[in-house]
Amino acid sequence: MSDPGYNQFCPVAKACELLQPRWTLLILCEMWSGSTRFNDIHRGVPGMSPTLLSRRLKEMQANGLIDHDDEGYRPTATARKLEPIIHALGQWAHENIDCEVSLQDLDSRLLMWNVRRKIDLRLFPARRSVVQFIFSDQAPDMRYYWLIARPGCEADLCVNDPGFDVDLFVESPLKTLTSVWMGWSPLRSALDRGDIYLSGDAALAASIDRWMVLSSFAGAQ
Repeated sequence: MSDPGYNQFCPVAKACELLQPRWTLLILCEMWSGSTRFNDIHRGVPGMSPTLLSRRLKEMQANGLIDHDDEGYRPTATARKLEPIIHALGQWAHENIDCEVSLQDLDSRLLMWNVRRKIDLRLFPARRSVVQFIFSDQAPDMRYYWLIARPGCEADLCVNDPGFDVDLFVESPLKTLTSVWMGWSPLRSALDRGDIYLSGDAALAASIDRWMVLSSFAGAQ
């Protein structure tokens, strides 16, 4: 049985009917961040099943929020008008919800997918570079990630060993790196305490606070 909605002419009620189906706003956020292909969108919302994601994308298309063609999914002009509004909502949450509440919901897959998209590749050598992230407190299938930087290409993220020599190892508890990336904890303090341990290429290690660009909400702190 479908949800009948609020049955109110109030614009807020109508907006909620359109946007409240679970995952809708997170899917839009993933598209605003640049993902257009089904698999990439799914990596940005790892808690969704592929079946649910497919259903929700069809609903969003029917409601005029996204378009779909051979090049993938994209927000419509109507949906793009929502972007500053939803970003402001996220900033409000970042500033007003206790970070310890947010840090109860950790996900290494989601963290690394977001770290990957914001990496500043200009600060990497003009060759292939590999950074391995190791979350020492996670189960083996959620512990290892390989970030691959190549000149002229987007950064790749692998969850299986790509077989390349690693230039820099970054070892950290998941909560520590999540807190740093979200701007709740200073990176340099975590490094000085040894909570985050770097080994390998000295130049990449020294510049991690510049090439590992933090969340867009981190500046609010």
